[in-house]
Amino acid sequence: MNLLIIVLIIVVIIIIIALIHMYNNLVGLRNRVKNSLAQIDVQLKRRNDLIPNLVETVKGYASHEKEVLEEVTKARSNVMNASSIEETSAADNQLTGALKSLFAVAENYPDLKANSNFQQLQSELSETEDKIAYSRQFYNDVVLKYNNACQQFPSNIIANIFGFSEETFFEAPEAERSVPKVEF
Repeated sequence: MNLLIIVLIIVVIIIIIALIHMYNNLVGLRNRVKNSLAQIDVQLKRRNDLIPNLVETVKGYASHEKEVLEEVTKARSNVMNASSIEETSAADNQLTGALKSLFAVAENYPDLKANSNFQQLQSELSETEDKIAYSRQFYNDVVLKYNNACQQFPSNIIANIFGFSEETFFEAPEAERSVPKVEF
């Protein structure tokens, strides 16, 4: 009889330890998701801080390209005011498109392209875009692990009991998913 009680106590302790481990794992993954999202925000802020300098530099050379400059400024504002992952992603994609237009305009101004300030800003922006892409990839990797933990048995039971819910991935816009047409 005593041996049975001891075995039951050991089994209960093992189950409790496993439940605690699953809960702590979910908490850790959820916090990594939040941290990786914050890292994306850091890079987006860095890019947003570079944009006014870039716009001012371009204004000096291409003042009649007002529509493109306004589009960049508006897109930057949308990124700064986004409140959810979906809004941030959509606004970020809008800003990326606006910046592409801005750099296309810059191609028409050889003096601007040769300006060292513009070149430095363009280089910093390019580096920041790479960091944003890396941060998004890292975020999506962490979200994958977290969502898997929320869905897989037995940790899904703990996730449901304690209200852990799945997170949203950063996704590329539909226009960027299509295969580019290359012609010679």
